[in-house]
Amino acid sequence: MALGRQVLRIGIGGPVGSGKTALIEALVPALIERGRTPAVITNDIYTQEDAEHVRRTLAGVLDPARVVGVETGSCPHTAVRDDPTMNLAVGAEMLDEHPDVDTLIFESGGDNLTLTFSPALVDLFLFVLDTAEGEKMPRKRGPGITECDLLVINKIDIAQYVRCDLDVMASDADRVRSGRPVALTDCLSGTGIDDVLDHLESRRADLLPAG
Repeated sequence: MALGRQVLRIGIGGPVGSGKTALIEALVPALIERGRTPAVITNDIYTQEDAEHVRRTLAGVLDPARVVGVETGSCPHTAVRDDPTMNLAVGAEMLDEHPDVDTLIFESGGDNLTLTFSPALVDLFLFVLDTAEGEKMPRKRGPGITECDLLVINKIDIAQYVRCDLDVMASDADRVRSGRPVALTDCLSGTGIDDVLDHLESRRADLLPAG
């Protein structure tokens, strides 16, 4: 079954530890507050760790049945970009079981700067960097950074402690992305999450037919 076009399908990728899961855990309650009905599909190579973490963190906010973990058994690139068959199948099952879902989030296991998502799987994707990786990261480019719909620079609260010049990092991100959108966030405090949500809602209006 094809995933419904009235469902906004969002991919979230980025290096290990950048804050992909934290971003999801900040976005989900904020989406619900805005009247949206999200569900989450995580991808780990061998475990359900990310899915279990999301269920625990969002207990009482999101029905645990609306969080499913995919064990890819291989590089995350394969499961979200090269052959997204498993994720498409799990997404279709999620929508069959929960037809009210209007926002389906796919999280890739942490990987490198070449990670992108198949357009057969998602309508748009976010790529997450964090300041602890160093202000140089945007200058490394890679399709994850340059091709994502929205680049998220996370952990802005610790930039000063990890010798990261946030102004330089944000400026370099703007330059290598030719002005395409960049959001600065601290997912644990919620800083910047409204900016991410506003962008997603504007893209929903662009990508999905009215109704």
